[in-house]
Amino acid sequence: MQDKLNDNNCRMATVATIDTNGLLRGQKVSRSNLEGILKNGMGMAPAQLALDPTDAILPLPGVTDDSGSFNDSMLQVDQDSCCSIPFEAPGHDLLFLAQFSGEYAALCPRSILSNVIKRGKAMGITPKYGMELEYTLFNETSASLQDKGFRNLQPATAHASHDLVIYQAAQSDWYKDVVEMCEPLGIDLIKMHEEIGPGFMEACIGPGKDLETADQAVLLKNFLRVLAMKQDKTITFMPRWSEQADSQSTHIHTSLLDDKGAPLFWDESKPDNMSDTFRHFIGGLQKYIGAMMLLFAPTVNSYRRFVEGTFAPPALSWGIENRTTCFRIVGEDPSSIRVENRLPGADTNPYLTMAATLAAGYAGIEEKCQPSAAVVGNGYLPGTTDGLEFPHEMSSAIAALRASEHAKQWLGERFVEGYATSREGQLAEFQSKVPDTELMRFFELG
Repeated sequence: MQDKLNDNNCRMATVATIDTNGLLRGQKVSRSNLEGILKNGMGMAPAQLALDPTDAILPLPGVTDDSGSFNDSMLQVDQDSCCSIPFEAPGHDLLFLAQFSGEYAALCPRSILSNVIKRGKAMGITPKYGMELEYTLFNETSASLQDKGFRNLQPATAHASHDLVIYQAAQSDWYKDVVEMCEPLGIDLIKMHEEIGPGFMEACIGPGKDLETADQAVLLKNFLRVLAMKQDKTITFMPRWSEQADSQSTHIHTSLLDDKGAPLFWDESKPDNMSDTFRHFIGGLQKYIGAMMLLFAPTVNSYRRFVEGTFAPPALSWGIENRTTCFRIVGEDPSSIRVENRLPGADTNPYLTMAATLAAGYAGIEEKCQPSAAVVGNGYLPGTTDGLEFPHEMSSAIAALRASEHAKQWLGERFVEGYATSREGQLAEFQSKVPDTELMRFFELG
């Protein structure tokens, strides 16, 4: 590492952890301070894990409640995570990811995913996964958003434009800048395109192992925001930022490898070339993911995505190359066969959604869970969702997570209670608000 710091002529570097929202929170430290931090860790308040995106403090037992002292705890730096922030000057651009150690590791998203991966390795399994991130780009600044009250906003394109090359060419500077931004961050950006609505785009991260892809997804979400800010634009990852907008999601493409690196999901002797391990993985997703819905829909806005007329999954169904199901089986050979989990919203934390996906699938393998029959045709039609429902509103999702023994066993009891409590606080806050739509509908004549 000393050679890397010397080659960079490092004077200052950023050490950051990831909060429950997927936002990077960290500090700039001097070269002399960094050398000690890389060896011994860095103090940071676990209260960072109780913050909403605009720093509203959510209730988190043992951290921000009456027993909390707002103390510091140690972050352990992952030296292998070192990359460069593209907007910083040389000598000031190094970035290191870190995670809480000690008792607060139980609340830390990166630590939770790391623990699930380790548990899988004890089963002889290594995950290989990629992620697709959807977002909307606006010709708006933070100031113009406030001035307009977040209404009548101008997306980067005027019309719905799925895969429309005209708009991709017209926005070539944005696409080029995203590519150039990803290179020093070490993000394996394999595809970008226009999506269903005005200004609606998708960026895809190639498959990686262990923490790699989740790290890259967090970096991409954070620094796409920075890139937009620097160009007097804004992006949103809200699942439903407008009644007219289509829902925005994150899609996780997962396959598994054995301890020799051979794919575990392929078996030519089985129907659809799906191995028994693959079918058990799907069975586990169906059995356990519904109880962890709060990780796939973590905000009050998340549940507005699940309305008729969007591509949000209607139920925990699965099918071969079927985008109307929650779990879409993709791939035609041993190296490409995988399941696409279409449940997570665009506002999710990549570490937590990946941890929940693996925890459900791994339990399915251990228990040899059998999946339902595959959906053929339109998965939105009546009769295709029977027995495969998941919570469609936040209070039910909070209760389901709290009641899930599986989630407590795989993600940790302290995390389950802490995360549920923090989201319960968010829900209570928003339930006390009076939305603009209520004023418009009921103020004069209601």
